[in-house]
Amino acid sequence: MPAQQTTLIPPPVPAPRTPRRGIRFLPPPLRAHPGGRRLRTRAATATVWYLRLLAVLNIAAVVSLPFREEVHEHNAGEYFTPYLATAGLVSAALALFLAVVMRRRKRAAWLFNLLLAGPLLGLYAVALTRAPYRDHAFNWVSTALTGLFVAALLLGRREFDAIGDRSNPRLALAVGVGGTLVSGGLGTLLVHATNKVTGATLKDEIAYTLLRGISVGPLADRVPAVHAPRWADMTVNVLMAVTFLLVLYACFRAPRGARLLAEEDERRLRDLLDRHGERDSLGYFALRRDKSVIFSPSGKAAIAYRVVGGVSLASGDPLGDPEAWPGAIDAWLAEARRHAWTPAVMGASEEAGTVYARHGLDALELGDEAIVDLADFTLDGRAMRVVRQAHNRVRRAGYTVRIRRHEDIPAEEMALLVDRADHWRDGATERGFSMALGRLGDPSDGRCVMLECRDADGEPRALLSFVPWGERGLSLDLMRRDRACENGLMEYMVVELLLQAKESGIDRVSLNFAMFRSVFERGARLGAGPVLRLWRSVLTFFSRWWQIESLYRANAKYRPVWEPRFLLFAKSSDIPRIGLASARAEGFLTLPGRS
Repeated sequence: MPAQQTTLIPPPVPAPRTPRRGIRFLPPPLRAHPGGRRLRTRAATATVWYLRLLAVLNIAAVVSLPFREEVHEHNAGEYFTPYLATAGLVSAALALFLAVVMRRRKRAAWLFNLLLAGPLLGLYAVALTRAPYRDHAFNWVSTALTGLFVAALLLGRREFDAIGDRSNPRLALAVGVGGTLVSGGLGTLLVHATNKVTGATLKDEIAYTLLRGISVGPLADRVPAVHAPRWADMTVNVLMAVTFLLVLYACFRAPRGARLLAEEDERRLRDLLDRHGERDSLGYFALRRDKSVIFSPSGKAAIAYRVVGGVSLASGDPLGDPEAWPGAIDAWLAEARRHAWTPAVMGASEEAGTVYARHGLDALELGDEAIVDLADFTLDGRAMRVVRQAHNRVRRAGYTVRIRRHEDIPAEEMALLVDRADHWRDGATERGFSMALGRLGDPSDGRCVMLECRDADGEPRALLSFVPWGERGLSLDLMRRDRACENGLMEYMVVELLLQAKESGIDRVSLNFAMFRSVFERGARLGAGPVLRLWRSVLTFFSRWWQIESLYRANAKYRPVWEPRFLLFAKSSDIPRIGLASARAEGFLTLPGRS
């Protein structure tokens, strides 16, 4: 392609426009100075560290009796402590939770802190004008620390732009009322059962319970008719702290991303797959209808994702033109920041991982995808002896395989296959997210390929379903079989596909994904280091419950090309949360309620 020539003719200068009545033409806003942005970022970070420090100090005050008494002494009478410095699990939970949501730059958390700390600072300032309070240096320190926190809030206010769910206030009110009734009722019963003073009324016990829920200090001593043991006080405080945490979670939870794939979105994604679908074997799985999608400004690329537990979980590579990938990634990351979602990508290729890394994401190798190149596949040779024997044994038992596109299967037969697939499913939960379509027999998936295996009596015993991978590839979607059928049935079906696919113009097939494949392979080699051997032993142990090593062994039979797949994340501390969200999305972990 010849290089583009740069013109030296200056562009024409547009004629000045005459402003219409009532309309003002303002100059474009000036770009923020880098120094000001750094100051805002540091101020926002300082508020997070202040809250973390206060959470640690409050927990230490609860655990340590001398420290707790010291805090109580400086939080009563003529003394006062900095913002949120009290001795109680409620204040510790509040500080810790606020630190988490402030780190996610939630606007509601910023406003919450300002509404609490601002008036408190004003109260401290007024108190310092009076003699009993201004005579104590500790009060000046408390005021200064609270003032610095408020100043940091104001300086960093533009950094806190993440929005919350509109239903949060209603949910928080319901959780607060219900939680207070439950925890308060249990606490009152406990106080009534353990009260060492006789003659206390129900009103006294309720008041004591509520005050003890705020602090384990002398605050509840204002109710002389009640005196409960120390362990009862701690239990009441913990119950109230849990309730308070639930209320805070309801207040600041991230939006769920309820806008799922619409018909217009699916049409645009299919257009991108028609033009660029051969790039990624997982591209077709972007059409799952429990995902949302965001497009690049040009519309030439898109990222499909699902919000699970506050994690914006994308899978595979972006769809579309690789030159437009950065625009789609920027839009996806901006949306994640706006909603305080944690961005993560499961199963990205090395090419896509490199592009994501340029946008600030780090990579961790998850495993490898098994891809069989049909030009090199053969059953001959000693390496294929096990597969060849299994194939011949099942074939001699009278099993046959029929390969058809979904669109070529009559509706009655497809309904029977769908019913059998549901019957053969292992468990009630449909598993899969990054490498599964999540539906079978949908009319819009007519280009998918079905392998139907019947026994010698003509009864269906197993089926495989593959989604298109461009024009000349297939990617495994669904694998189901009757548990009472012949061993080696799946190997027989896969081999039949690999042997017959060339006649249909297919030249590559993507099989299952093998997690940590390189660990099993390198860990078994001569000279493997102790860390690698230990890691392999750990994975082998967990393979008793999860198909980790067995998937690797099952795929390795076909001598595939192994393509690495990566997990992409913004911060290492988010990996446990991403792992939990991935387990929920894939169907390995089911929690009550919606994501």
